Amino acid sequence: MTYLLLAEKPSAAKNFAKAFGGMSGTFNGKPYKVQTLYGHMLEFVEPHEMVNGDDAKERFRQWTPETMPWDPSELTWKKQAQVTTDAKGKKSSKAKAIADVAAAAKGVSAIVIATDKDPSGEGQLIGWEVIQAIRWKGPVKRLYFIDESEKELQKGFTNIQDLPSYNQDGEYVKADVRSRWDYLSLQLTRLSTHAARTQGYHVVVRQGRLKSVMTKLVADQIALVQAYKKKPFYEVKYRDNNENVFSRTFDEDRDQFRFEKKADAEADAKKYGPSKVVQDSVTRKETPPGKLLDLGGLASILGAQGFKPKEVLATYQKMYEAKIVSYPRTEDKFISTEQFKEMLPLVSKIAAVVGADAKLLTHRSIRKTHVKDGGAHGANRPGLTVPKSLADLKAFGPSAMVIYETLAKNFLAMFGENYIYDSIKGHIEKYPEFTATISVPVSLGFKAIFDADKETADDEQIGDQLSKGLGQSADRFVFEGVNKKPPHPTHKWLEKQLSRYEVGTGATRVSTLSEVTTGKTALLTDTRGKLDLTTIGQIAAVMLDGSMIGDPAITEKLFNAMKAAGQFKMKPEAVLHSATQVITHDKEVFYRNAHRLHSEIGAPDPIVQKEKVEGVYVPMGEKVIFNREWNGYVFSDLEVQKLLRGEIITIEGKHPTSGKPYRTEGKLGQDKYKGNKFWGFKRIEAEAYTAQTAPFPLEWSGYTFKADDQLRLRAGEKIKIKAISKAKKPFEAEVTFGVETFKGVTSWKIKPHFKEGPKIAAPKGIQKSRPKS
Repeated sequence: MTYLLLAEKPSAAKNFAKAFGGMSGTFNGKPYKVQTLYGHMLEFVEPHEMVNGDDAKERFRQWTPETMPWDPSELTWKKQAQVTTDAKGKKSSKAKAIADVAAAAKGVSAIVIATDKDPSGEGQLIGWEVIQAIRWKGPVKRLYFIDESEKELQKGFTNIQDLPSYNQDGEYVKADVRSRWDYLSLQLTRLSTHAARTQGYHVVVRQGRLKSVMTKLVADQIALVQAYKKKPFYEVKYRDNNENVFSRTFDEDRDQFRFEKKADAEADAKKYGPSKVVQDSVTRKETPPGKLLDLGGLASILGAQGFKPKEVLATYQKMYEAKIVSYPRTEDKFISTEQFKEMLPLVSKIAAVVGADAKLLTHRSIRKTHVKDGGAHGANRPGLTVPKSLADLKAFGPSAMVIYETLAKNFLAMFGENYIYDSIKGHIEKYPEFTATISVPVSLGFKAIFDADKETADDEQIGDQLSKGLGQSADRFVFEGVNKKPPHPTHKWLEKQLSRYEVGTGATRVSTLSEVTTGKTALLTDTRGKLDLTTIGQIAAVMLDGSMIGDPAITEKLFNAMKAAGQFKMKPEAVLHSATQVITHDKEVFYRNAHRLHSEIGAPDPIVQKEKVEGVYVPMGEKVIFNREWNGYVFSDLEVQKLLRGEIITIEGKHPTSGKPYRTEGKLGQDKYKGNKFWGFKRIEAEAYTAQTAPFPLEWSGYTFKADDQLRLRAGEKIKIKAISKAKKPFEAEVTFGVETFKGVTSWKIKPHFKEGPKIAAPKGIQKSRPKS
C-alpha cells in the first residue's frame, strides 16, 4: 500500500522528507510519496454560478438589498481553483497545483491528509477539498502530529488513522459549515456598505462573525470612556506608621460618611483621633503559577510593546517552522505528560537563554493545573530547538526575541514554586469599624520568573495591599477618591472580553485583529496595543447598534452551533439557517441605523469623480470611455491619442497611497470587474515580452535609433552610439537592449555599457537605464 501524504505547505513537505528519508520512499515498511499543498487551494465561485435557472442566476448576480438574504438551499456550494493577485496586480491560479496532486495520486493506494490539526478543523478542510476536486474515490487516511519535529512526524506516520467519508468526518463538517456560513455573511458587508452609501458615505463597511464583535466591543467601551464624568468624594480613613490604610465598608444605601464636599469630610474627621492598631489574624496563603499563554494572550502582551498582530503572527510562524516555538493555532492551555517529560531536560538551557534564575526552577514535578492529557498540540511554549541566544532570533522578525523571551518565561514559571504570602487582618483599636487586609510576601516563587496574570492585566488590578506588616499606631486623614473611570480599550482588554465569551481561539482573534487594523478598509487602529475606531469603524459601530452580528453572546452561540455540527448534534443546514436569520434581522437594523450617520459621524467627504476620456479605439473602430487617471498618473493628451491608437506607452509616477515611485508599460484594453466589462489602462509585465516583441524606444539620451540599430539590438548585439547628456555634453557609449529592474519594476530598456578602467563618473545628467518612450 503506497500512501500519498498531503502536506499543508512546502515547508511542511520538507520537514516530512527529512523525517521519512525523502520526498518518496519507504518508512516503517510502508511506501509513501509526499505532495505539497499551498494552504487553501480552492474557493467558492460567485453566487450566481452556484444556482440553477436563469432567474436564479440573475437574482444572485445582482447582490442588491432586494435579493437578500439568499436562500442557502439554492446554492450548490461549487468551488474552483483559488485565484490570487499579487502586489503588482498579477493573477495566479492554484489549478496547476491541484493538477499536480491528481497526477501524484495515480497509482497510490490511499491519500493521507497530513495537514495541521487545528481547533477549527481547517486542516481537514484543506485536505478534503483537494481530494474532492481531483475526484478521488479510494481510501482516505489521516496523519496527526503535535509539531513538525522528526520524532512527532514519525510517530504520526506509525499511527496513521482511517477516515470515514468526508460527510461523516466531524472535523471536516465543522470547518465546512463555518466556511459556508462565512460566505453567506458576505451579504452583511454588502448590506452595511450599501446602507452607508445611501447616506453619501462612499466606503466599504466590513462585517463578520468576529470582526463585528470586536468593533462593537471597542465602540461601546469608547462610548463609556467618553461618557465618563469625574465625581470626586471625600471620607475619613486611617493610615498607620507602615503606610497601611484602614477603611470602613461603604454601603451607598445605608452609610453617610462619604461626602461630596471636602469640608464636610474634614468636619467628620474631628470626631476621630489617633489610636493603636490591633492585629486580628495572620493566614499563610499560596498561589500557583498562572495558566500557560495562548497566542491571543501572547500577542496582547507584545501589542503593548508596539508589535502589531500581523507581525507577531508572521514571526511566530517562521519560528514554529524552525521548531523554536510550538504549534501556533492551538487552543490548549496545558501540555501533556509526554510533552512535560520531553521539555524537562531543556528547562535549564531555556532559562539560560532568557536570563531566568535557574535556582528558582525547583518545582520539577508535574502540576495538575498545567499538565494533563487529552489535548491536541499542547499549549504555546518553547520548541525542542533551543537557540544559543536571543540575539540569534533576530532574523525571524522584529518581535522574535520578545516572543521567545515571553513564551519561555511563562513556561518556566510552571517550574517555580508557589507564591507564598501572609494575609493579615487588623483594625483601629478605638474605632474598630476601620479595618485593613494586607499581604506580606514570604516567597515570590514563580512571580520572580513571570506573572502571567499581571502581564495580561489591562490595568492595575485592585487587590490586597502589599506591605511589610501592620504598624503600631495610626492617625486619621481625609481621603479623596473618585468614581472609577472605564479603561480605554486595548489589545489586552479586548482579549479578556473575547475570552470571557469564548469567541474564537487565541490564534483566530489575533489574525482577525490583524485584519481589521490594516488596509484601506480598517475598522480599528492599534497604537502600542491601544485600540481606537477609524472613520469606517465609527460608521460600522453605528450600523451595529442593536445588531445580531455584533452581539458577542450571539457569536458565542454560533461557535457552539458549529462545534455541535462537527459532533453531529446539529445539522449543518440548521447552522446555515442561522445565517439567514442574522442577515434578515441585521438588514433592517443597518438601514435604520444609517439615518443616524450624519448626526453621529458628521457629513461624508464629497466624492471626487475621476476625469473620463471618450474616443474611438482605432484597432477595433469601437467607441470607448476610460479613466484619464491610472494609479495616480494622469495621461497627457498625446498619451491618450497613443492609447486610442492601440500603442504601448511608458509612464512614471508615484503610488497615490504609498508615495513610492513606479515605472511601467501598458496599453488600452478591456477588463472585467464583478461581471461588468470596462476599458482602461492595462499594465504589461516585462515577462510577457521577448526581445523581438518588447516596446522599443525611438530615442535615448539624444540619440535617435535607426531601423538597423533596432534590428541589431533586438538580435542581442551591442552597438556604439554618440549621445548627449542632460548637461548638453556629447559622449560615446556602447548599448544593448534588455531587461532591467528599476525601483522594483522590471521592464525592457536601453542599457549603457561604459569601458572598463579607472572609475570615472558617468556624464552628468545621463539616465543610464530609463529610455524615453
